Amino acid sequence: RVNSSLSSDELLLEDLETEGERQLKSLLHQQLDTTVSIEQCKSKRRCFAPAAFYKPFGEEAAGALSLSQFQALQESDRQTASLRELGLSDAEILLWK
Repeated sequence: RVNSSLSSDELLLEDLETEGERQLKSLLHQQLDTTVSIEQCKSKRRCFAPAAFYKPFGEEAAGALSLSQFQALQESDRQTASLRELGLSDAEILLWK
């Protein structure tokens, strides 16, 4: 945003507002606004996905594998990851397999 009272030739760097300054002003106004209700705060609540658990093939893929063996290993890893996303523990995943 540029101060419109100046012509383009007289434009000074101090009169420019950067995106960062705009964001900071917006955050400041949000913090100073005391008319917020509990319902508004609840509506802005964000839920985050749980952290991903990454376990590389490691020992299972060590050495020479044929393509079909590697694909089976990949499929098993995908299956394990999807079961982990459902909230199953490692012991429960082993029991299911």
